Parts: sequence; C-alpha cells; structure tokens
Amino acid sequence: MTSHQFYETQKAKDINHGHDYCPFIPVFGPPAVMFERGEGTQLWSIDGKRYLDFLSGIAVVSLGHANPVIAQAIAQQAQTLVHVSNFFANTVATEAAVQLSELMRDAGAGDGQVFFCNSGAEANEAAIKLARKFGGRGRHVMVSAYGSFHGRTLGALALTGQPAKHEPFQPMPDGFKYCEFGDLASLEATLDSSVSAVMLEPIQGEGGVVPAEASYLQAVQKLCNERGILFIIDEVQTGFCRTGKWFGFEHAGVQPDAVTFAKGMGNGMPVGALWARKDVASVLQPGDHGSTYSGTALATSAVLAVISEMKRLNAPEMAVRQGAKLKVALEALPSIDHVRGSGLLLGAQLVPGIEAKDVYTAALENGLVINAVNANTIRLAPPLTVSDAEIEEAVSILAKVLA
Repeated sequence: MTSHQFYETQKAKDINHGHDYCPFIPVFGPPAVMFERGEGTQLWSIDGKRYLDFLSGIAVVSLGHANPVIAQAIAQQAQTLVHVSNFFANTVATEAAVQLSELMRDAGAGDGQVFFCNSGAEANEAAIKLARKFGGRGRHVMVSAYGSFHGRTLGALALTGQPAKHEPFQPMPDGFKYCEFGDLASLEATLDSSVSAVMLEPIQGEGGVVPAEASYLQAVQKLCNERGILFIIDEVQTGFCRTGKWFGFEHAGVQPDAVTFAKGMGNGMPVGALWARKDVASVLQPGDHGSTYSGTALATSAVLAVISEMKRLNAPEMAVRQGAKLKVALEALPSIDHVRGSGLLLGAQLVPGIEAKDVYTAALENGLVINAVNANTIRLAPPLTVSDAEIEEAVSILAKVLA
C-alpha cells in the first residue's frame, strides 16, 4: 500500500465517522512518503520502497537510523530509570553534562555548565533568557542575522532573521535586531547600549547552507568582548561532528560565551542543551528557568551513547573524508554551479533555470531523500557513517534527475 492509498483509506474511514481524515494539525502539509523502518542511511516506506536518506531527518540521525549502540542504550535505560523531577539528580544526565562540558573545554571554549532541554528551539529560548538576565532591563536586546533560523517557538522565531516567518504572528516580541550575515559593519551598526548578546550560526543551514568566514566570527567575538556583549553560537545543526569538527565554531578558533545544541546530539532522541561559560551561566539562579523534562535519564542516555560512539568512530574525520568525496562528486555534475558548506552539511547551488523544489521531488521519486533549502539550493546532510557506495548511488540518482 502506498502512503497515498493509506491516506485515502483513512479518509474513507473517517468520513464515515463524520470528521476530517488527518489526525494532525496541518503545520507540515501533506506528507510526501510514509516511512516505517530505517537502517543506517536507508529508509523503507510502508509500500516497501527503499530510499537513501541524504537529509538525516535534517542533520539529526548522524550515526544512522536504528543505530544499534544508541538503540541499546535507550532500551536499557528505559528499563532502569526514565524520569525523576528536577528536585533530584540522576546519574545519567550528570555524566552527560560532564562529558559535554569536557568536549567544550577541548574545543577551546573554557569551563562551563549545561542546561538540558528537549529541542533546539528550547535551547535557544534558554539562551534568550540567559542574555536578558545577563544584560538586565534596558539592555535586553539580542542581535541575529538575516537568513538565520533559531526555532519556531515565539521567542526563537523572533530571534530568527526571516521577517516573512514573523508576519502571521505579529505583533512579535520586541527586543530583537538583525544584521546582514557576514557583514561586520552591518552588525556594528546595531550595537547600541540596549544590546546584551549577538547570536550567529557557523553555517546558516535553513538560510541556504551559507558558511560564516572564520575572520568574520573572529571579528564578531572581538567586537562583543570590547563592548561587554555576549557572543552566542547556535550549533543546533552544525554541532556534534556534522561539519568535520565537534562544533562548527572550532573552524574559526573562537571562544563563545554560550552555545546551543540539539539535533545530532541525540541521534533522533528529542534532546537539546544550552552550554554557558561558568561566569555567564551563574546569572541564572533557581526559579529563573526550568523544564519538566530537563535532563531525563532516557534522553541523556542517548547523548552519552552518541558521544561515546562518535569518539570511537572518530566522527569528525569521517565527516571530513566522506564530505570531501560527496562534494567532489556533486561538483562534477554540470547542473550544479558550486557546493557550499563543510563536512557533511552541504548545499549544492543549481545553475539558473533549475528549481530546487523540482529536483527534490524528482529525487524522492527516484529513492533519494534531500531537501530544497531555498529556490535554487538543495541541502545534503547524510549520516556521518555514509559509505562510498551510498555516495556513488546518491550522486548517480541526482545525475539522472538533473539530466
């Protein structure tokens, strides 16, 4: 049965019961395919068709679908301890926070502390509150870049530099300004006495897979340091080895004051985190922030397993090696103008006249999952464990589609 047939069957059933056939609020639109199983880089739909997943649930399943190490960790934890309230500690979240802090120290960010949450948007909401408490009333404004994406909750959406996404929800919360990405003069023009923090992505994923120059991030940090402004990095998409280093900011050699994570840190388990340098983190005191599901043993068991497995595999090196192979193969296709990005977070810019949405649709029909990140760019972010044969197969499908 195809996904279309499934929905038509459900529609017939539900019309007989007198209500709409789709059980979901339609924020995602009609699904293109219904998947029921995954393994590594492969997915299978309910009608048995095999797909290559070169999107990884948008840079999430970095160690592949149904990774046995991660699955075993989650299953074992589910039989041991899932959740206690934050009136109490649990050993798993504690160890995960220690290990994440060690990774950040190794990345040159210094000593810090961690707040666990459930998603990238929640991590960025925590960062907004951190910045506001740090600056105080009257110095609460955050600056982000046009083209950025920081989440769908109201605060994270206001932080997102995409005015078109704001329109349906006006009036937006105030206290946010935007600058041109990569333009230091544009940023400097926003920095008045009301600004407490600047938040940037090392690579704008949703903005078209646009990397920040190392010199730009270095100059932003210098500017923030001179003015006593927090320099915050959104690593939700770039973190956990995706770009060829543990964290995207490492490519520029900068030392952020705070960093947000999610996506790849749980390999599909919903989990996010805010890390902040100790002196910055200390502005948040008991009662200032929280979450019922902050640091559950279940979610953080996945984080521990991901960190352990990424270290064992030397995942940054895998991203560099396989990313270079994919980039070279893509750039050999005549319909691709150039490829941007780092490691296994790549954006292929199509030549004029080819629509990214058409390429996405045709690729899906041919068994390849990618996405159209804007009108003329397709995004590719396969698992870091992707094989040479899978890269060859994916590029072959794209060549066929583009021809």
